[in-house]
Amino acid sequence: MRNMANILVIGLMLAFAATACQRAESGQSAGGDNMVQADKALKVATFAGGCFWCTESDFEKTPGVVKVISGYTGGTKENPTYQEVSSGSTGHVEAVQVYYNPSKISYERLLDAFWRHIDPTDPGGQFVDRGSQYRSVIFYHDEEQRRLAEKSKEALAKSGRFDKPIVTEIIKFTKFYEAEEYHQDYYKKNPLRYKFYRYNSGRDQFLKKVWGGDMETVRSGDNKDKKEYEKPDDATLRKKLTSLQYEVTQKNGTERPFQNEYWNNKKEGIYVDVVSGEPLFSSLDKYDSGTGWPSFSRPLEPENIVEKEDRGLFTRRTEVRSRHADSHLGHVFSDGLPPTGLRYCMNSSAIRFIPKEDLEKDGYGEYSKLFAGK
Repeated sequence: MRNMANILVIGLMLAFAATACQRAESGQSAGGDNMVQADKALKVATFAGGCFWCTESDFEKTPGVVKVISGYTGGTKENPTYQEVSSGSTGHVEAVQVYYNPSKISYERLLDAFWRHIDPTDPGGQFVDRGSQYRSVIFYHDEEQRRLAEKSKEALAKSGRFDKPIVTEIIKFTKFYEAEEYHQDYYKKNPLRYKFYRYNSGRDQFLKKVWGGDMETVRSGDNKDKKEYEKPDDATLRKKLTSLQYEVTQKNGTERPFQNEYWNNKKEGIYVDVVSGEPLFSSLDKYDSGTGWPSFSRPLEPENIVEKEDRGLFTRRTEVRSRHADSHLGHVFSDGLPPTGLRYCMNSSAIRFIPKEDLEKDGYGEYSKLFAGK
């Protein structure tokens, strides 16, 4: 960001932060509703909340959100570059398009998440990033989004949460341009630099002061009565699991392809962690990848998934683990299907399948609506 130098105090920090949001590469493409067209169940929302690295990161951690894309919107310049937008001369703002599953999260909840991650009283930018290109905006795609955005803004103003006017704009969406590839998922690609930038921007300090513990309430989604999932002690695990299940989940093992329980399972239902029971994947997102392991295009509950870098086997991969049980599940690859383009390649031994007809009986009745009419 342009004002990063103002928050750095030593030369090493300057060098380290120089590659923050000011850096850009080629590869930009005009955005649109391609992801929605690929999956008619998804809807799209567009928000500007300052640095799109941070806004993207915050929304991608929100349950029900499938994918977030960083880009530019609101201005007149066709196919703008990062340098042009950051100069403030194009009328565009740094923004994100949020692709979400409306059966899992409502637009109102997205608005709630948005307010809890910005300063809606700042007309001159967001935190350390100054200028109209960093101001907060809600871009509505239809009249229903406009109505809900105005209602939400009015409610926030009346809540007394802030002692200044709420100045976030509500503007009709026109066209979105994807930012350069370097900026997409920056918080994952460059975690240390991202964390350094975010901390020094003052964003989290401000949000903690304003929202405190209330900041995390949006993480739980609309269901206030979600179960608590726990990992048993090792002695219990050894009794509960087969030797292969224990080897895979606790020792990062891998079962044989085409010789595991679910690789060719075509029944409808959900897959849960074999250790804790936390919901992980749905048969609606399962497909035949040809690998011999059960593969999914996306998680059922993204908040139950943890991704870690895996440098084993003389290569670098992304390991997938469960959040509550910390079970090794498998790996995720970037050669999958729309809408995510990802392939979650799982071990059958790490998961348990619950058929749709058993969801209510087994305590997962809230997922029955996914298979209604099927």
